[in-house]
Amino acid sequence: MKYYNNILETIGNTPMVKLNKITKEVPATVLAKVETFNPGHSIKDRMALQMLEDAEADGLIKPGGTVIEGTSGNTGMGLALACIVKGYKLICTVPDKQSKEKIDILRAMGAEVVVTPTNVSADDPRSYYSVAARLNKEIPNSFYPNQYHNLSNRKAHYEQTGPEIWDQTDGKITHLVVGVGTGGTISGTAKYLKEKNPNIKVWGIDTYGSVFKKYHETGEFDEKEIYSYLTEGIGEDILPENVDFSLIDRFEKVTDKDGMIYTRELAKQEGLFCGNSAGCAVKGILQLKDQLSKDDVVVVVFHDHGSRYVGKIFNDDWMRDRGFLDKKQATVRDLIAGRKDSTLVSIDQNMSIEKAIEKFSATGFSQLPVMEGKVVKGGLTDGDLYNALLKNQAKTDQPVSSIMRKPFPTVEFTATIEEVSGKLTSEIPAVLTRDQNENLHIITRQDIIEAMK
Repeated sequence: MKYYNNILETIGNTPMVKLNKITKEVPATVLAKVETFNPGHSIKDRMALQMLEDAEADGLIKPGGTVIEGTSGNTGMGLALACIVKGYKLICTVPDKQSKEKIDILRAMGAEVVVTPTNVSADDPRSYYSVAARLNKEIPNSFYPNQYHNLSNRKAHYEQTGPEIWDQTDGKITHLVVGVGTGGTISGTAKYLKEKNPNIKVWGIDTYGSVFKKYHETGEFDEKEIYSYLTEGIGEDILPENVDFSLIDRFEKVTDKDGMIYTRELAKQEGLFCGNSAGCAVKGILQLKDQLSKDDVVVVVFHDHGSRYVGKIFNDDWMRDRGFLDKKQATVRDLIAGRKDSTLVSIDQNMSIEKAIEKFSATGFSQLPVMEGKVVKGGLTDGDLYNALLKNQAKTDQPVSSIMRKPFPTVEFTATIEEVSGKLTSEIPAVLTRDQNENLHIITRQDIIEAMK
């Protein structure tokens, strides 16, 4: 029989997938190391287990103990799996900018979650770093892995991720691209790969509001660089010990908007439902495409799964509210749905002009379609009645068909209000549309005005 003894044995050996559409402008071959295939759906499973096993070996935690960690969600998930198997309690401190999905998943896996404010400095007692450290002091037999400064983090990637990438590319990798947060992934992987080939270029993806790029370029920790950002999983307002800047050839910053847009495009264009840092990394590659050639082999690490961002990045309303997507354009469908009464009022083509005048007066409408049964035969406005009676001396007992105009134009039910308004003129005061049930509706300038209020 072939089976694993527990879920932890399934960590690692994740696949490499070639990107085709989203990087079509990039001359190089771009391969994604898709870490969502880990059991906790992120690369953090690797280092979470490594930190805990090293702590056990060093006697830093005893049976029945409590693991306490500050996390953006993914490390917490990796620790949750390890704690379940090993019998430890888990407490995670999480900044409040993290997605609700991440927090809900941690709780579903048995972790106690303490939500802390994002917009405070790292040394503020309310920060998720400080709260985790305080709980570690207060709770007996507890272990605070501290992924930012625990070098077991990068050790996991030196021993696992780096060798996997080298083997999967047959040593042909020329560039490694990684979103940088704690720094463990990029530093551990880069150390292994540069030992194999020192000519491999390592690019770290940073975000605006983070200190990494300027510190790497100038050696200055500039607090003016620090401000709140929405991107999750990369960027920091501290310098984690796990970041070995000597192994990173350059940092490239990506905006919140671009990172999130490309995260969505990865799903649409490549079928890769990944998290925020994946989109940032792809956009970083596109920004640096002129530095690549057709002979290069770029490996980009996709850290986590898109399911953790369904309520944010993959939610159109959330994206629009932050200006990352164009405001939703109202459609004919929306306009019809907003009506209190969508029953069509029409005039039979055989109705007399006199009866038509009475109908216009009773309904208050200025234009109506003229029908024969369910078939549209023409259109009629109050102006048409006025002209027929006063200018053309029509008789009131004549049928409407004798004075009606051509049918009003038809528009698609999915047409935007802007498209419809462009069709309405002094000569065309209304348009018609049919819904999904083939029911006919009329739309006038007054409807457009009401929709725009």
